[in-house]
Amino acid sequence: MSQPSGKKEFCGIFAVFNSPNAAEMTFMGLHALQHRGQESTGIVSSDGENLYRHADLGLVADVFANPHNLKKLKGHLAIGHNRYSTTGSTSVANTQPMAINYHGGALALAHNGNLVNSGSLRQQLERAGSIFSSSADSEVILHLLARSRKSDLIGQLRDALGQIEGAYALVILTEDSIIAVRDPHGFRPLCMGSKDGTVVFASESCALDLVEATYIRDVDAGEIVVVSEDGVKSHHLPPVDSVTQCIFEFIYFSRPDSRIFGEYVDKTRRKLGKVLAEESPTPGADIVISVPDSSNTAALGYAQKAGLPYELALIRNHYIGRTFIHPSQVMRDYNVRVKFNTVGGVLRGRSVVVVDDSIVRGTTLKKLTSLIRHAGASEVHLRISSPPIRYPCFFGMDFPTSKELVASHKDVEEVRSFLGVDSLNYLSIEGLLRAVPVGRCGYCTCCFTGDYPVEIKEACDKHLLEHTTHIMELEFKDDKE
Repeated sequence: MSQPSGKKEFCGIFAVFNSPNAAEMTFMGLHALQHRGQESTGIVSSDGENLYRHADLGLVADVFANPHNLKKLKGHLAIGHNRYSTTGSTSVANTQPMAINYHGGALALAHNGNLVNSGSLRQQLERAGSIFSSSADSEVILHLLARSRKSDLIGQLRDALGQIEGAYALVILTEDSIIAVRDPHGFRPLCMGSKDGTVVFASESCALDLVEATYIRDVDAGEIVVVSEDGVKSHHLPPVDSVTQCIFEFIYFSRPDSRIFGEYVDKTRRKLGKVLAEESPTPGADIVISVPDSSNTAALGYAQKAGLPYELALIRNHYIGRTFIHPSQVMRDYNVRVKFNTVGGVLRGRSVVVVDDSIVRGTTLKKLTSLIRHAGASEVHLRISSPPIRYPCFFGMDFPTSKELVASHKDVEEVRSFLGVDSLNYLSIEGLLRAVPVGRCGYCTCCFTGDYPVEIKEACDKHLLEHTTHIMELEFKDDKE
C-alpha cells in the first residue's frame, strides 16, 4: 500500500560508534530507512572533541547531494535521523538530530516516536525560563536533561525520561559515546548490530544489512545502552506493567526484509495473509492482487492459503514523491491515476481479491477499486489484513481524528458500500494477535480497540485542536499516496 495522509510514517534513526567512516555509514543507513520519513534528514558526527552537523528538509540523497555536506561530518561517531512529523510543523528548525551545548558538554539527539505529555512539560519549562528553538516534542527531552540536577549523563537522562510519557526510541551522541534508548513500553523498534569492531544501532535491521553489519539483538524495552571506549554497558529505566510494542510496524510500516521485535516482517505479513484467508475465504475468485507495496507480502500469504494465483495487476509509480501538490480539483481527481495504473489483461473478466493492509479514510481505495472495475474485473472482493481502524494513535502514528476514520462511524457493510466493492472483510483482532510473534512482550492495538496503554487525555485534546485548525489542509490530501 502507498503512503496515506493521516497515516504518517514514524521516523528512522541510525547510529555508528567506532568507524573512520561513521558519517558515510550513517548516510547509507538513512537511505535504508528512507521509507520511515521523507520530510527531512540529518547527521551529527563527533571526532572525540567536536560535534559536526548537517540537516535540512528533503530526502537523504537530496540533502547530501553536495559531497561537501558529508565530508564536513568528521569523526568516528555519528547519529542520523529521517523525519516525518507527528508533532511539530515542517521547518528546518524541526530537523533532527538536534544538537546542543549545555553544562555537561556537547550532545545531539535523534528521536523516533511521540510524547503524549510534551505540551504540559513545555509550558512548565517555558514558565521556568526555557527558550525553545523548535516546535518538536523531542526538544522537551533535551531541556529536561539540561535542567536535571544529577551529576552524570545517565542520571540526567533517567531524570528526564522519568518525566515524559509516550513512545520514544532515541540515539544520543556525545563527544565520545553513543547512547541508545527504548521507552519502557517498547512502542518503537530499535536494534543493535556490529561490524569489525563498529557498533551500529538502527530502527530496522534492513539498515544493518545495507552497511553489512551483523544483527546482534534488539534494544530491550526500557533499556539504556551506552557504547564508549569502555565497551558496551546496559542500564534500565523503571519497568512498567506491560510492554506494548506497536503492532502496526508488522502490518504496514517496517520493510518486509527487516527484523523487528525479534521477528522478520515478511514472515509475519505472510501469516497475516494466511490467517485472513482462513477467516475470509472468497469462493469463486480467480486471482489475488495487492495494493503495492506494503500489502504485497500479505497478499502472497492470502493467495498461498486460498490456493489462488497471485497476480501483479496494480503498478505503482515510485517517482512522484511524497509532496505531490494538487493545484486544482481536476488535478486532485487524477491523483490515483498518477500513482497507480492497472494491468488490463490481468483483470479483464476476472473475479479479483484485492488485499490491502488497512483502511484509513478510504477515499483512495474507493478510486482504486473503481480503476480495477474500469479495467474489466467482473467482481472486486476486498480483504484487509488488519482490523478496522477506529481510534487515533498518539504514539508516533498520526492517524486522523475518529471522525475522519471511515470505520469509526460506518459498519463493515456501510464501508463496503462506500468503497463500491462486492464484498469486504477485515482480519479480526483475534486473528491479528494469532499471526504476530508470541513472546514475553505484548502489543499496542489502541488504533483498533481504543485501549491506550498510557494516559492520552492531553495528547487527545491537542490532537483534536490541531486537526480542527488544519481541517482545510486535510481536505486537500488523499487517503493514501
